[in-house]
Amino acid sequence: MDITYRKAEKKDIKSMLSLIKELALYEKAPQEVTNNEEAMLEDGFGVNPIFEAFIAEQKNTIIGLALFYISYSTWKGRALYLEDIIVTEKMRRYGIGKKLFDLVVQKAKEINAKRMHWQVLEWNTPAINFYEKIGADLDSEWINCKLTEQQITNYKTERD
Repeated sequence: MDITYRKAEKKDIKSMLSLIKELALYEKAPQEVTNNEEAMLEDGFGVNPIFEAFIAEQKNTIIGLALFYISYSTWKGRALYLEDIIVTEKMRRYGIGKKLFDLVVQKAKEINAKRMHWQVLEWNTPAINFYEKIGADLDSEWINCKLTEQQITNYKTERD
C-alpha cells in the first residue's frame, strides 16, 4: 500500500472538509458541520493561521487527516491539542491513523509541548482501544464544556 504523509496545503481544503463531513456522519451528527472551505483556508493558511494538519494520501487522493493546534496550559505551558484524526472508512484498520498520530506526537516534541490532549466519544471503541494500547490517560475526571455560536451571541456581559 503506497501511502504518503505530508503537511496539509491550501489545495487540500476541499478534501479535508469532505473528510470532516464523513467523520460527522460517522459520529451521527452531520448537521453539526457548519465550517466551509473559505473559513478553513483563512484559519489554516491565512495571515494568522490557527491550525495545522497532516495529510495521508494514496494515488493523489486524500484518505486521512490529523488536524491540530497549539494550546496553552496555565499549569504546564505550551500544549498541543489534537482536534481530529480522520481516516476515510474504507482505509481504516491499515495503520494510517496511527501514522498520523505519530506525526502529531512528533510535532508536539518539536515544539516542546508539555502535554498533548484530545477527546474521544465514549462509544468509539476502536479509538479508545487504540489510545489505551499506546498508554494514553483516559481522564474521566474532567467534564467537557462548550458554548455554541448562538450561546456566545446571546451571552450577556457587563458591557452589553
